[in-house]
Amino acid sequence: MKIGLIGLPNSGKTTIFNALTKSGVQITAYATEKAEPNLAVVNVVDDRITHLSEIYKPKKTVYATIELIDFMGFSQNHSRGGTPMNSMGLIKNTDALALVVRNFGDVLMGAPDPLADIKQLDEEMLLSDMIITESRLERIEWSYARGKKTNELQGEERALRKIVEHLNGNGAIRDLQLTGEEKKIIRSFQFLTQKPFMVILNSDETSFGKNHNLMEAIKERYDVIEFAGKFEMELSLLDDAQDMELFMEEMGIKASARDRLARMALKTLGYISFFTVGSDEVRAWNLPGGKTALEAAATIHTDLARGFIRAECFSYADSVECGSEKGIREKGRFRLEGKNYRVCDGDILNIRFNV
Repeated sequence: MKIGLIGLPNSGKTTIFNALTKSGVQITAYATEKAEPNLAVVNVVDDRITHLSEIYKPKKTVYATIELIDFMGFSQNHSRGGTPMNSMGLIKNTDALALVVRNFGDVLMGAPDPLADIKQLDEEMLLSDMIITESRLERIEWSYARGKKTNELQGEERALRKIVEHLNGNGAIRDLQLTGEEKKIIRSFQFLTQKPFMVILNSDETSFGKNHNLMEAIKERYDVIEFAGKFEMELSLLDDAQDMELFMEEMGIKASARDRLARMALKTLGYISFFTVGSDEVRAWNLPGGKTALEAAATIHTDLARGFIRAECFSYADSVECGSEKGIREKGRFRLEGKNYRVCDGDILNIRFNV
């Protein structure tokens, strides 16, 4: 699961990145447009995995992960093209975007205006998608003029004109009702406004937790979470767990920035977690909600999907209640499911396969 951190310059993206990853990236890293994005992979801490590890005592415990990418700030000068092309390709390859908006005073930038910043970034992404769509439509017209009016091109044209009309009305593609065929047609474009989207409100210590009206205004359109970015960056670097808990309690922070973002990301993306267990390894896997046992098998390894026979299945709740797999079987909670079974959050799967 890849999440791209985007925002305007001086929004505190890199501060948030450091808070989430325990990194020490220089806050001034993006002094030039040639700067490369900052990358880090963090564990999605899940108490269920910790508990399962206590039961199975595996050689290795593997949490699900999130890859975080901290991009250069979008330009506030639209004529400069928003963001450099070397970053745009990576942005398009993310699974979701997290927009960091400034909610603290800045000597250079002045007083914060989070709603205006969100609106500006919305416009940047709409513009990017519009340019891509219109450019492709021009190439389709060029093909028509040379006698290449195939059914495939006509289907693509209809889908793109539907998208252009929606974008012209300032609508994000994620809010547009598309058929399965239309989604398939536009999949390769990786439109920015089609991606799941969340907002990180980056507040200072004095205003943190006191922005109810602002948070409610943002929630009208997007999932939002508030961080005290600078404070939480310093907090993430503490070695003493007791000191960390004390400072978090004083600020009214109930969980680390990383854990709060992970929960928000799973919610925004509509992902669930399923588990595989054994004496060798206990592991968590992320999976889009509504996916089948066959698709879960492919997430683990393509061979498991290719030779899928059945999925042995029970839930984490059953494991807690029954205490062991023996108890689960005795109480009739152990199930054999076929390839079309819809995997639920907290399912524990063992894939039977033959290749």
